[in-house]
Formats: sequence, structure tokens, C-alpha cells
Amino acid sequence: MLRLNHTSLSEFILIGFSTFPHLQLMFFLLFLLMYLFTLLGNLLIMATIWGERSLHTPMYLFLCALSISEILYTFAIIPRMLADLLSTYRSIAFAACASQMFFSFTFGFTHSFLLTVMGYDRYVAICHPLRYSVLMSPRGCACLVAWSWAGGSVMGLVVTTAIFHLTFCGPNEVHHFFCHVPPLLKLACGGNVSTVAQGVGLVCITALLGCCLLILLSYAFIVAAILKIPSAEGRHKAFSTCASHLTVVVVHYGFASVIYLKPKGAQSLEGDTLMGVTYTVLTPFLSPIIFSLRNKELKNAIKKTVLSKLFLQSS
Repeated sequence: MLRLNHTSLSEFILIGFSTFPHLQLMFFLLFLLMYLFTLLGNLLIMATIWGERSLHTPMYLFLCALSISEILYTFAIIPRMLADLLSTYRSIAFAACASQMFFSFTFGFTHSFLLTVMGYDRYVAICHPLRYSVLMSPRGCACLVAWSWAGGSVMGLVVTTAIFHLTFCGPNEVHHFFCHVPPLLKLACGGNVSTVAQGVGLVCITALLGCCLLILLSYAFIVAAILKIPSAEGRHKAFSTCASHLTVVVVHYGFASVIYLKPKGAQSLEGDTLMGVTYTVLTPFLSPIIFSLRNKELKNAIKKTVLSKLFLQSS
């Protein structure tokens, strides 16, 4: 457990959606439907991979782990957000706020690390197909997944420990709908706040940019290898195995760059809230759709699974 710093505050008030009083019911219904779709979509992907033996390959093992991290990430944030949308008093205990930050950063960075591992998997499959079974052995894949989860946990622990060892003197109103770093830093007092802010920002940006650069490097080699394939059909087939992953990477890092690399300056509460929705609700919502529609093998397996269930029920 984290050893939290003693502070004059015992709870925080999350006021993220308070600026949209007439839209809160609509937001609740919209986000609830998107959250349920995210859960069902990821569970369907996991069930399909588990039940279809042809999908028992490293690429789909990583996709399964990605779905788990996405389910846990949204579970750390969205249920609380939905409850607050129906509540007039949106308080969260100090320890609960620290827990939410830890789990959201843990599962969020685990997601980034797993996307990087999936990029490496596609690089090995296309650039070194003869060595694929050796480089991506079951034990090797399990180690890559385990290291991704371990890395995410370390990131969550480092960020949460740094933030919650600060002193919070008040007020206790967090200008967001969950316990995120920037709005909490605005409530901290003491001479080390700017140092902690710079340190946390540097760690997060370094981790994200490191993952992004590794993925870009993988795809640079992949594109070079695909261009050497003589037939257009062969090039299309090779690239189609990467299309879903590449699309999710663009969406994931596109929204992440807006959050972490945006210029400092005055930002309205409405802008911060709506921007937060993009990476807590919208990105997880789009991910299973992209993998289901852009991955032909998975799409056919899902159709087969769903149709077989419907057939069994009707017979």
C-alpha cells in the first residue's frame, strides 16, 4: 500500500461535469452505452480468441491481454464517473483518489506497452518469418506480457507516490471527473510542487515517446520489407495483418499527445472535461470496433462464434 502524506484534506470534490448541469442525464446515458459496448466488445474478442483454436497465436494472445487492460482501465474510471453524473455531491476520499490514480495509470501504461509489444510481433512476423516461432515462443510471449504489466505497475506506483506525497492545503475541488495529475497539482502547496510536476511529466512523456518511437521503428522496417514483396497481392496481405494495430496506435497516441504535449496555458473546465472524455471513454470504445472490423481473421471468427450461438439457440 502507498504511504500517503498527511494533509489537511480528507476528501476531494470532483467537479468535472458541473459546468454541464442540463446535459448530465444525456451524458450518463451516452457514456453508459459506450461503456457497456466497450465491455461487451472486449469480452467478445476474448471469448472468440479463447474458443477459436486458429487464433491461438502470439498476435491474438497480445490482443487478449490488451482487451483485459482496456476493461480494467475503464473500470477504474467510468463507473465512478457515471455515479457522479447522477449525484449532486461528488466527493471522493483521499485514499480512494490515490487508488484511482494508481490503477488508471497502471492500466493505461500497460496498454501502451502492450501496443509496443504488438508492433514488435508484427515486425518479427513480416521481417523475420522463418525465426518467428523461435523469437515469439509461448514463454517469450508470456514474458513480454508480464513485463508490460510490470512496467505499467511501476509507472502507476511512481506517479501516484510522487503526487500523494505532496501536501494539499485546499481548496479541495478537483477540476476534472477523475483523479488526474494536472488538476491535483493545482491543489498542492509547498516548494517542491513544480519539481514534482516536472518529474512526473518527464517520466510520462519519456515512457509514451519511447513506446511511440519503438512502434515507429518497427513499422519503418515493416514498410521496407513489404515494399520488397514483388506482387501487389502479397503486399496487401502483409499490410492487412498490421492495419488494425496501426489504426489503434494512431488513435491511442493521437489522443495521448493532445493530453501530454498540449501547450501550457489557460484551459477552461469544459475543455479539460471534454478532452478527458476522449481518452477515458472514446478511445476504449473505438478499440474493439477497429480490431473487429479491420482484422479479417478476427472478424470472420466473431461472425462464426455469434452465428453458431444464434443457431444453437434457434434449434
